[in-house]
Amino acid sequence: MEQIKKEKTFKQMLWISMISMTMMFAGLTSAYVVSRAREDWVSFDLPSAFYISTLFIIASSLSFYIAKRTLLAGDQGKTTSLLALTLLLGLGFVFYQFNGFNQLIEAGLYTTGKQSNVASSFLYVITGAHLLHIFAGLIVLVRVLYRNMTGKYSVSSHLGFSLGSIFWHFVDALWIYLFIFFYFIR
Repeated sequence: MEQIKKEKTFKQMLWISMISMTMMFAGLTSAYVVSRAREDWVSFDLPSAFYISTLFIIASSLSFYIAKRTLLAGDQGKTTSLLALTLLLGLGFVFYQFNGFNQLIEAGLYTTGKQSNVASSFLYVITGAHLLHIFAGLIVLVRVLYRNMTGKYSVSSHLGFSLGSIFWHFVDALWIYLFIFFYFIR
């Protein structure tokens, strides 16, 4: 009974946190939409690296999903391999996000200064805020990987794994929303 209460409490805390993060990004994207009416608004295409990073984040979500299924099937070795793959894909996402920032700079789009504009500043701030959440997700992923490698998770005891999975899928879904948002709302 105590374990059930613990699981329920931790999951509720995670969901409340994710709802507040969602509200923050809803506010930022709403401000982006409202700011498009400004006379100094500049439209531009998303960097090609953002398309590649999106593929990495989708693949990482898929590998984490399969890792959880293999854990529940009792295959800890395969679970570890899939978690390591998820970590590598997450790092690939970060790498291509920074490549995207470099592509924006090469295109003359800055976040601050005389050469900056409102549109590119919003893009940097929103994607940067998302990257902070990805860094948190990578820390969680490293912890889940370590705990799995040391045998802390099993078919019957995997709360931390499940919480990590929920958070990782959340930040993945959040990026997909942001990518689609920026793709269609320029």
